[in-house]
Amino acid sequence: MFKIISVLLTMVILFVFGCASIVSKSNYPVSINSFPEGATITIKDKKGMPIYKGKTPTTVTLKSGAGFFSGASYAVTFEKSGYEAQTMFIEKELDGWYIGNFLFGGLIGLLIVDPATGAMWKLPDNITATLAEKTSSLIIDGKELKIAFLDDIPAHLRSQMVRIK
Repeated sequence: MFKIISVLLTMVILFVFGCASIVSKSNYPVSINSFPEGATITIKDKKGMPIYKGKTPTTVTLKSGAGFFSGASYAVTFEKSGYEAQTMFIEKELDGWYIGNFLFGGLIGLLIVDPATGAMWKLPDNITATLAEKTSSLIIDGKELKIAFLDDIPAHLRSQMVRIK
């Protein structure tokens, strides 16, 4: 009798809930890094609304879903004094466990539960930006002249600068 109840209960759970909702998740920790470290990051959702501001390295927990059958996407802007700003994108991917609904979860998991919870989508584990130095250069006769804005020069190096008239 106990075995029959266990089997029936297992079948009910598999057919009521979605496969990805059971095995996977709908919030993902995403590690965000930059070279050099210490860049200010701003994360905006797919509507362009800022949802996080901080410095690298960091880990931010982001939702994989953005509505029924809609996956989330995020724009991450990296900014650091002396470096060009850079924007990278975090895009959702179809979670492999969502396909398990064809075998175990049934139509309820496939069409309702996983799409509503966002569990049908997954996000990458990490992103890393390599920032380019903010300079202009001119090469004349094999010699390079670099031009930078005064505000982009670190304060501890400004005393070593030579004024040109």
